[in-house]
Amino acid sequence: MSMVRENLYRPFEIEYVAMERFPKPVRQNNFFELIYIVNGTGVQFTNGNKFNYRRGNLFLITPQDTNSFQISTTTQFFFLRFSETYIQLFKDRDWTERIEFILGNASHRPGCILKNQVDKPLIASLVENIIREHSNQQLYHQKIVQQIVNTIIVIVARNIALKLPKKIKETTGEVVLDILQYIQQNIYEPKRLNAKEISNKHGISLSYLGRYFKKQTGETLQEYIAKYKIRLIEIRLLNTDMRINEIADELNFTDESHLNRVFKKQKGISPSEYRKQFVK
Repeated sequence: MSMVRENLYRPFEIEYVAMERFPKPVRQNNFFELIYIVNGTGVQFTNGNKFNYRRGNLFLITPQDTNSFQISTTTQFFFLRFSETYIQLFKDRDWTERIEFILGNASHRPGCILKNQVDKPLIASLVENIIREHSNQQLYHQKIVQQIVNTIIVIVARNIALKLPKKIKETTGEVVLDILQYIQQNIYEPKRLNAKEISNKHGISLSYLGRYFKKQTGETLQEYIAKYKIRLIEIRLLNTDMRINEIADELNFTDESHLNRVFKKQKGISPSEYRKQFVK
């Protein structure tokens, strides 16, 4: 089966279209793509896995993913495509962290990312409003659309947090979600990621913190931190021209060889080999 590599030439793009047949068998993008099913049924394929889709499903496709659809009944797709450039336009680290939040937690498996039930009607309403603004083209419609896009990205970040690690559920207490976000926001400052700091910050006794986190997420604190760092390395290898030693310095590895050892232990290949294999 052939694969089509698609590019994005603007910070973000929106497309609303009804299809009876998906035009390309397999796609791989150099951008992030949110796909909302306004109406219709069929099968979504991501990285060789499949998911039966229906109205109200929302999918996140990252640059590493291959993606296609097999349409059963005429489907109205809403596509929101955005690049890292879009985030950089805000010159606001908070927005950059939200994108890393999405990337660091994306599962790269098929399936609707809306795990929080209350967000489903909210997303439906936001998409409807974007479509209306595009249709009516009234004063300031572009600015309004941009603000709605920002809101959708934040909602996606929240739902990704509910999806991973593997044991995180919709009913999981907010404390562990706060801990996950704290880890991600402070990943560049290892002194703030020791157990004592985390327990003090979130009001959990030091003796209970480890058991609580493992029960809620299925991973120890250190396992989660290590895996999140590996994910950030992957993002930089795939989406930037940073040298390995620059990544090592940013993520507080002792040196480049230390990063190489840790990465190879987790992924089975060196960072440079990973970049050659996946960056086309």
